[in-house]
Parts: sequence; structure tokens; C-alpha cells
Amino acid sequence: MKVIKTEQDYQDALAKMATIFHAEQGTTEHEDAELLMALIEHYELKHFPILPPEPIEVIKFRMDQLKLKRKDLEKWLGTRSRVSEILNGKRSLSLQMIKVLSKELGIPAGALLR
Repeated sequence: MKVIKTEQDYQDALAKMATIFHAEQGTTEHEDAELLMALIEHYELKHFPILPPEPIEVIKFRMDQLKLKRKDLEKWLGTRSRVSEILNGKRSLSLQMIKVLSKELGIPAGALLR
């Protein structure tokens, strides 16, 4: 085993993992699989980072979960036009809005700060 540095190394590691993935625990092959998994994960984190979602997408997702309409946000954000501006990305969330949405919708404040 070696550090995965190139796309070819990565593809080779994935192919090898496919052959040893179901190795029985306690075997050398299982230990190799755990090490290879760590190497693959390290490469993927560096080359295929998963960025956090935009705050507006977080709000829309939570609205969908709670079956809320835009109108439902008016009591926390203000007017219909303000809600529209926020959800269309034309207006940024204020700190006060972040606090209210975090509390009322159960969204972690960090997910709304960007």
C-alpha cells in the first residue's frame, strides 16, 4: 500500500478495495481494507471536497421538511417582499434573522452564516 497521489493511484485503490471490502474481521486482509479505506478517504477529501450548502438552500430544505410556504416565513422575516428577496438571494440574512430562523425552524445558526 502507498499514499494515493494520482487519479490512477485512486482508481487502483478503488479496484483493490472492491476485492477486499468484505474481508473477515481480524484478518490481515481486513486490516488492509481499513488502511486502504483511510487512504481513499484522505484522497477524496482533498480532491472531491463537499462544500456546505448555501444558507438559502438550507432554509428551503427545512421549509420543505416542515411543509412551510413562503407566507409562513413572514411572521419571522417581515413582509412578503422581504421573504421573496431573501429566498431569491437578493437580500442577505441579518444576524437577527439568523437567530430567529435558527430558533423557529431548528436550523443550526452556523448553517445560516455564509
